[in-house]
Amino acid sequence: MPDEKTILHIEDNFENRLLVRRILVSEGYNVLEAGNASEAIDILSNMTPDLILMDINMPDIDGYTLTARLKANPVYTNIPILAITANVTAAAKEKSQVAGFNGYIEKPIDIDSFLEKISHYVA
Repeated sequence: MPDEKTILHIEDNFENRLLVRRILVSEGYNVLEAGNASEAIDILSNMTPDLILMDINMPDIDGYTLTARLKANPVYTNIPILAITANVTAAAKEKSQVAGFNGYIEKPIDIDSFLEKISHYVA
């Protein structure tokens, strides 16, 4: 059981947020949610999570752009950011590495491997 680690999940799809919240809360994580990049920026101005889960395709600013901006800011450089996306092409994975993502989680989420990746980054 984690020691109250906080995870910020940035995802524009409500059902996806709900699923991730249920999985993470059942494992003892504190979960904050943002429906878009602007909401995420507001949340990050008030707190520093232990991990960020980032959707790639969002309506205002895409996950690649937001991750690159966060990783360029010394305040957020050391926060692991994992992409969560259905786009599993080699080009998308390469683009996520260039943007600064620390890892990649494929949709649909496999609960066991999802939790394994999460625990790796917030251990």
